Amino acid sequence: MRFSALPLALCLSLPSWGADATEKPKQLVMISFDGAGANDLWQRSRDLAKRTNAHFTYFLSCTLVIERANAKSYQGPHQRPGKSNIGFAQTAEEARGRLAHVWQAHLEGHDISSHTCGHFDGKNWAAADWETEFTTFHNVLTDAWKIAGAEAEEPAGWKDFVKNDVPGFRAPYFSVSPGLVEAERKAGFRYDASLVTKGPAMPEEKDGLIRFGLPLIPEGPSNRPIIAMDYNLFIRHSAGIENPSRSGEFEERAYSAFRAAFDRQYEGNRIPLQIGLHFVEMNGGAYWRAMERLVTDVCGKQDVACVSYSEAIRMLKERGKRQETSGL
Repeated sequence: MRFSALPLALCLSLPSWGADATEKPKQLVMISFDGAGANDLWQRSRDLAKRTNAHFTYFLSCTLVIERANAKSYQGPHQRPGKSNIGFAQTAEEARGRLAHVWQAHLEGHDISSHTCGHFDGKNWAAADWETEFTTFHNVLTDAWKIAGAEAEEPAGWKDFVKNDVPGFRAPYFSVSPGLVEAERKAGFRYDASLVTKGPAMPEEKDGLIRFGLPLIPEGPSNRPIIAMDYNLFIRHSAGIENPSRSGEFEERAYSAFRAAFDRQYEGNRIPLQIGLHFVEMNGGAYWRAMERLVTDVCGKQDVACVSYSEAIRMLKERGKRQETSGL
């Protein structure tokens, strides 16, 4: 996957903590999902969140709430009508089920954010192209129940949610262009999660947008850095070819990498840790199981908070105010 390893200016200073661990802020963990397609994984992730008192961030691709029969109603920038790199819902029933998950996840306190619609590479897009795709995302989501033939089932408050509570964006393939930030601001996004950083890093607030990056973390026998995302692990472990016979081995490698990255921050300066997944069970579900183990093991700790990006922003700002007040 393409990424831009842009430097992030710290929005908070990193103090030297005392020996007493109670002086430290909570360790934040942000688990996010790109695409947010398969309905069984929607249910599985929501159930996990309830068990562990966690909140997640779902970066939704809007073609997944359009049934295939209506595919040509969507046209991405510089694409033919009906083309999407990740397909469409197979049926209207599937689309309605996905919309129900989106709504319930929103009510449960998770972030529903944008991953555009057709999952195209925007590295050469002008600001106007991004704006077109963001407008399409907004319009499709606004009318999604009607499009799916279930206008009578649309929850009260759905349109207000779409208008006011889709707070952030992650670019497909982490692929960005100079016009993206301008388009994000016009679309009303409060944060972007399209960057990659050399390690866990504080977000940067720039040009009216709070910008997060998935970190590179050490992984495998040689501890080579890798983006903390299932797809990248999939490519490294099996060259992107499914190998379920080694699923347990890959799960252990992924969990060890996730847990080591968590422990380093938990025992250190407590920079937030971000991990990304897709709604696909690669290598026999190895990476989902590794994520579920991490969430189960750490999210219940009193000094850990597994939160959405929106919650992380609020908590980091509160942390900054406390540091200013205490003179750290």
